[in-house]
Amino acid sequence: MKTALVVGGSNGIGAAMVKQLLQQNYTTIFVLDKSEPDFDCENKIVFIQHNLLQFDISVLQQCADINTLIITAGFGRVAPFTSIIDAEITNSFTVNAEAICRIIKFFYAKILSTDTFYCAVMGSIAGMISSPLFALYGATKAAICSFIESINIELERSGTSNRILNVSPGSISGTRFNGGENDLVQIQKLAQEIIEKMFQKQTLFIPQFNEIYGSVLNKYKENPHEFGLQSFDYKNNSDRKNSKPQLKIGYLSGTFDLFHIGHLNLLKRAKEYCDYLVVGVHKDALHKGKHVFISFEERFEIVKNIKYVDKVVPSHKEDIDTYAEIPYDFLFVGSDYQGSERFNRYEDFFKGKDVKIIYFPYTQTTSSTQLRKVIDEKIK
Repeated sequence: MKTALVVGGSNGIGAAMVKQLLQQNYTTIFVLDKSEPDFDCENKIVFIQHNLLQFDISVLQQCADINTLIITAGFGRVAPFTSIIDAEITNSFTVNAEAICRIIKFFYAKILSTDTFYCAVMGSIAGMISSPLFALYGATKAAICSFIESINIELERSGTSNRILNVSPGSISGTRFNGGENDLVQIQKLAQEIIEKMFQKQTLFIPQFNEIYGSVLNKYKENPHEFGLQSFDYKNNSDRKNSKPQLKIGYLSGTFDLFHIGHLNLLKRAKEYCDYLVVGVHKDALHKGKHVFISFEERFEIVKNIKYVDKVVPSHKEDIDTYAEIPYDFLFVGSDYQGSERFNRYEDFFKGKDVKIIYFPYTQTTSSTQLRKVIDEKIK
């Protein structure tokens, strides 16, 4: 049986390669991504929702028996380093380099074996040359390109015929990477080429090498400094610069009194959708006609120290009031609010603002209501 895992396979070049694997008669293809696939999933495709910023190696257990691994997940933006925020630095290295190394480590025994195992990882030409105004992205890709080159030597010396294909393109048209739209038809030919090179167990594939990037690499090698200056001027005068931090921001609010596993699961699920999670803590529970047992300051400090939370703020009465201060991309709330007057109003407010409200189904677990009931009975 031919089974594969495509990390970042929900859209762009990853989705195109999923389509190619289906044509190669793969029986099962696992797609691991933080967002659901843009295409209609066939019964051969198993979607695993997971955010690499909170990478948990245990999610790979369900696809441990694969014999093909493709990693296309990654992000970056063309911008002067002065506009890069700290969270982008951490997130870029986490997704573009650290998570990739950890995934390959998980499957490394299979790659190292004498059994056939195919593997391809998306690097970038930016990791091989001077990349001013793309410095952070280039640094993460330089790390992964060097990693793959070194690991392939270890594989060769071990005696296995398996190799990791470093796919290092320049710009890819037909993807959202540089603010474009996904067009699987446009990138299907490239996806087919990558699959072919991977099956041939090649170690490096630079698309459009003869047409463009061979001469680019030669110019860089001849005079790296001059190349860097020209690269800076080219990007600086182009329309590719992006001043907005490349983060999907999520927001949710709550009282978080008597913090319990239900609260933790809510925060964990919210973080799966976004790169940066902001949590608003209510100062009291009067809006619910209830009292709180834990002070606002202590509840604020508890939530602040949860690993899934990036920032904590005092909540406004209305979640849409926070949007003016923190332009979030996702608003998270329990499904019991769906269809309510308040959230119907929110749905109307967010029309045309590219904000998605995610309604989480209620799950049976410990609740604050249960805990309050027990405490109230004890007090009585």
